Amino acid sequence: MNGLSISQLCCLFCCPPCPSRIAAKLAFLPPEPTYAMVPEPDPVGSTGSLRGAAGRWKLHLKDRADFQYSQRELDNIEVFVTKSSRGNRVGCMYVRCVPGARYTVLFSHGNAVDLGQMSSFYIGLGTRINCNIFSYDYSGYGVSTGKPSERNLYSDIDAAWQALRTRYGISPENIILYGQSIGTVPTVDLASRYECAAIVLHSPLTSGMRVAFPDTKKTYWFDAFPNIEKISKITSPVLIIHGTEDEVIDFSHGLALFERCPKAVEPLWVDGAGHNDIELYSQYLERLRKFISQELASQRN
Repeated sequence: MNGLSISQLCCLFCCPPCPSRIAAKLAFLPPEPTYAMVPEPDPVGSTGSLRGAAGRWKLHLKDRADFQYSQRELDNIEVFVTKSSRGNRVGCMYVRCVPGARYTVLFSHGNAVDLGQMSSFYIGLGTRINCNIFSYDYSGYGVSTGKPSERNLYSDIDAAWQALRTRYGISPENIILYGQSIGTVPTVDLASRYECAAIVLHSPLTSGMRVAFPDTKKTYWFDAFPNIEKISKITSPVLIIHGTEDEVIDFSHGLALFERCPKAVEPLWVDGAGHNDIELYSQYLERLRKFISQELASQRN
C-alpha cells in the first residue's frame, strides 16, 4: 500500500475515481520478476508453447529470489501457467511440503513480491503447519501477463482455484484460503462465493478508501477492495491475524473485519507487530498450528 499525496487526496475528494484507479494508486507495486519458467523438453518430441502450457515447466530462480533451501526442496516445487477468464496467463506454483498432507493452502501473497521471492517462505510455512502450498502471481507480477487491477485479482484467484481443483484433484473441503495484505482481497472475494475448509486473513484491509481515509465509515460506490462488505457472506471458519502496530493497514481494519465476520474464530492480535514481521513472532505459527490441526479437525469429526 502506498500513501497518497495531497494532490491525489484532493482529486479523490473532488472527483471520485473508479475503483480500478483507487486500486492502482493504493495497492500495486509489482517487482521486477525474480524467477522464470523454462519449458522442459517434450518427452515425445513435439514442440510448441502448448506443451509448456500443459504443465512441463521448470522453475528458474534468480539471485534476488534469495532461495534458502537446496536442490532437493527446489525439485518439490512444480510451476505452470494457466489462463484467467480475462485472458491473462497466470503463473502458478505448487509446493509439495508434506507427503499425504490433508490440507493444501491456496496462498495469495502480499504486495511488492512474486512467487520467486515467496518460494522459501512457502516451504518453511508448509513444513511447519503440515500443509502443501499452492500459490499464484497476480496479473502483471512475475510471469503473469496483463496489468494489475481489482478485476484481474478476482479472475486470477478464480483461475488458481480451478487449477488447484482440476489439475491436482483437491476438493474444497481440503483447501485453506490464505490471504496476506492485498492478498486478502481476492481471498475474501473467493471465500464469499465458494465454501472451503477455512480462511486465514493476515493483515487484512476493510476497503481501499478506508486505508486512504481512515475516518471513512461507509462504503462508497467508487471504493475498491470492499472486504468489509463481503466478509459476512463467508460460510467457512475465518482466522484473522493482525499486528497491533501495523503501519500500513491499521490494526482497526482487522478488528472491524472480525466484528463483521459471523464465522470468525479466536483471532490472533500480535502485540507490537507491524505489517511485515508477524511471521517472526512465535505465536504466529502456534496459532496456525492450533487452528489447522485441532480446531478444523474437531469440526470435521
